[in-house]
Amino acid sequence: MYRATIAVHDVSGIIRKCFAAEDKDIKGRAHYTLRGNENLVFEISAADSSGLRTVLNSITKMLTVIEKTKGIR
Repeated sequence: MYRATIAVHDVSGIIRKCFAAEDKDIKGRAHYTLRGNENLVFEISAADSSGLRTVLNSITKMLTVIEKTKGIR
């Protein structure tokens, strides 16, 4: 079993909203939970390293999109 934690500061609440609709179970091999309000914590667990990589990539890609769109009004 693999585990990882990602902490993100989210004052606007946009990150929580984006991940609320996201599927938290990836192909039955890995999943994540989200807790906190302004300081979000993603707790990731996976059966194998490939599953862990899949979830990490999914989360970081969404965070990159959110970060890049902050300047767009």
